[in-house]
Amino acid sequence: METFKKLKQFYWPYRKNFYISLVFLLLVTVITVIYPVILQFTIDEVMVEEQFQYVPYLALGFIGIMSLKGLFTYYNQYLGDLFGIRSVYRLRNELYEKLQFLPFRYYDNAKTGDLMSRLTADVEGFRFFLSFGFAELIRFVLLVTLSLGLMFFYSIPLTFVTLLAMPFLAYTTYRFDKKVHPAFRKIRKSFGKLNTNVQENISGINTVKSLSRENHQIDKFNNSNVDYKDKYIATSNVWAKFFPLMEFIGNACVVGLLGFGGYLVINGNLSPGALVAFFSLVWFIVWPIANLGFVINQFSQAKASGERLLEILEAEEDIQDSPEAKDINEMKGHVTFEDVSFSYPNEDKAALQNVSFDVPVGKTIGLIGATGSGKTSITQLITRFYEPQNGRILVDGKEINKYTLHSLRNQIGFVLQESFLFSSTIKSNIAYGRPNASMDEVVRAAKMAQAHEFIMELPDGYDTMLGERGMGLSGGQKQRIAIARALILDPSILVLDDATSAVDMQTEFNIQRELKNAMAGRTTFIIAHRISSLKHADEIVVLEEGSVAERGTHEHLIQQKGPYRRIYDIQYKDQKTVLEAQTN
Repeated sequence: METFKKLKQFYWPYRKNFYISLVFLLLVTVITVIYPVILQFTIDEVMVEEQFQYVPYLALGFIGIMSLKGLFTYYNQYLGDLFGIRSVYRLRNELYEKLQFLPFRYYDNAKTGDLMSRLTADVEGFRFFLSFGFAELIRFVLLVTLSLGLMFFYSIPLTFVTLLAMPFLAYTTYRFDKKVHPAFRKIRKSFGKLNTNVQENISGINTVKSLSRENHQIDKFNNSNVDYKDKYIATSNVWAKFFPLMEFIGNACVVGLLGFGGYLVINGNLSPGALVAFFSLVWFIVWPIANLGFVINQFSQAKASGERLLEILEAEEDIQDSPEAKDINEMKGHVTFEDVSFSYPNEDKAALQNVSFDVPVGKTIGLIGATGSGKTSITQLITRFYEPQNGRILVDGKEINKYTLHSLRNQIGFVLQESFLFSSTIKSNIAYGRPNASMDEVVRAAKMAQAHEFIMELPDGYDTMLGERGMGLSGGQKQRIAIARALILDPSILVLDDATSAVDMQTEFNIQRELKNAMAGRTTFIIAHRISSLKHADEIVVLEEGSVAERGTHEHLIQQKGPYRRIYDIQYKDQKTVLEAQTN
């Protein structure tokens, strides 16, 4: 029950619905147990004694009792379901909120499909037990207790004979739980992998088709599907082994009851009506105990689901606001790195090693280097997506953990190389960071990003609905909308992470020209592989394997015989060759 204790905060506030449903459950159970008593009275007092004048009254009374049972069952099931639905409503919201604030480190190894299955199938599995499983457990206790009380009332010897089979049934049920819980946990994990395959395939369908890897993806999905099927078959095998055994024990109990009960009736120690009532009461014990396997099955699924949900809820949020962190409405944008070293989780090689530099307010710094040299890591540390292992990062003379995460990130406009757009209108995507922005502000940001012209050519302009992840737009168009989304924030610090890599040279030139006005007065980091994107920067930092190899202006670095000059020569060699050919 440890899993349910940890998740108590989600269902305990709605216990009133659960308690009221239990009251109706008690009434339903009492009426159920009364049925054999009426049967015994009908046989012994009416049929044997030939008191047939009571038959109409018994029939009407029975109809009335069954009507009440139906009414009480309705309220029992409705309130129980209400209890489960309200509980998981809070749980689902809490899970989603938790996912929003988990650090980048968590998502480095997380699978999208698996997370989706946790928020859907696992939450629903937990809800089903809250709505029905708990009630079934209590119904089992009530039904068995009341039935045993009446059985002892009718015949103590016959009750003890009947109970001889119960320890075997209970032990079989216990063994079933031990086997079925690990099996259901494996099913949940396999289902998560299956979802991940589907999600990745749909998201990357362009790559799959362009490389003619449809058959590979089919085989990959089939392998996951086979694994899911095998896990379910293994679980079904557990069911197939234990349920017939439970039924056999229950039937053996009934055979003993009829044999010994018949003997007592023949000897006059038990009335025929009492034996019939006793026979009904035994099934009120045997079937709940046999059905306990089904309840345990629900419990095992809910337990497995709850454990997977707790993995999210209990995931460490290692990047949080410190107690002394304060909100700030406006930053100047003076950024300083002091001997900063950083390694990604589960990576032995350092992404940054003793990096130091200073970027005064309003200056533009270019970051260039080979893939994996640490360019993006620098900007991810400024925004506190990750925390450095050593050194200090300051903004306006204060360490960045002295600012609240919200106010820090709200002052930084981030444009990533891979521009993610939501399935919404172009206007909503541009104004995502400032949902209350006016239309004039949206258009102004789009014009600075060289996006206004192509947007107006679309059928619905700024109200054009985009497909998933911006489907329907080219890579360059998506990047320009992403740039507009960053500019509309009017940030103190602007980060352009290879933000113009998907546009042509002419568009890049136009964007840079417009960005000069946007970058005026704000600190700007430009990450690029093309020298043309950052040669106008006030200072360029060249990174190699996480360390600063050299730094300076474009003109200064060109004069050196270092890595920047090598990059320059490679990129401009073809251009010079073409120009010389044209001259000749």
